[in-house]
Amino acid sequence: MTTPTREDLHDRLGDAAARAWLDTALAEAQAEAQADAARSGAMDNATPTTTASPPPWELRFAAAGRHCGQDHADAARVLLLREARADAGTLTRLYRQGTAAERRAVLLALPYLAPGPADGLPLVEDALRTNDTRLVAAAVGPYAAEHLDPHSWRHALLKCLFTGVPVDAAARLEHRARGDAELARMLGDYAAERTAAGRAVPADLHRVLALTSRTEES
Repeated sequence: MTTPTREDLHDRLGDAAARAWLDTALAEAQAEAQADAARSGAMDNATPTTTASPPPWELRFAAAGRHCGQDHADAARVLLLREARADAGTLTRLYRQGTAAERRAVLLALPYLAPGPADGLPLVEDALRTNDTRLVAAAVGPYAAEHLDPHSWRHALLKCLFTGVPVDAAARLEHRARGDAELARMLGDYAAERTAAGRAVPADLHRVLALTSRTEES
């Protein structure tokens, strides 16, 4: 998913109240980011203090579906996270405490906000342990393509096949599958298991298997 800009989302939101809500939410997120930066500069290396209640933008994050509609909630939430410059701790907390829809938005925001594998991989790995297809699809996006090791990425792809998530959800699929003999073996074993059980082999499996046979030159 490519997150639309504020202007793009404005155009998609047909309701003036929804647009006004989004503007207020993003302004609150931006204000919080600026306040965090100011506090960080003033405290230098001091231990940050915790607040008793979440900042207003986080309440907006949870309410995005009600105000922007479910079709636009992902985009609104990702924009909020980016505007707030949510750090790894915030992303983790919102993911752990959130609904499935809120967790999906956190996963979609990882490429923009989690620069290293330690920041977001635990969340990706958690999503891949579920059978929630929306979470699995979000988990195999650009962040996973960049940071999952080969073993974990192969199992993520098998998870897509197992849960019925289209493999097109996996970012950089062709690049990562190309010439991967171990992935080919795993796909072959999975296909054999399904055939032995009298179950259909997903068409996507054959597509990925074909990719594994390609070389850099082909």
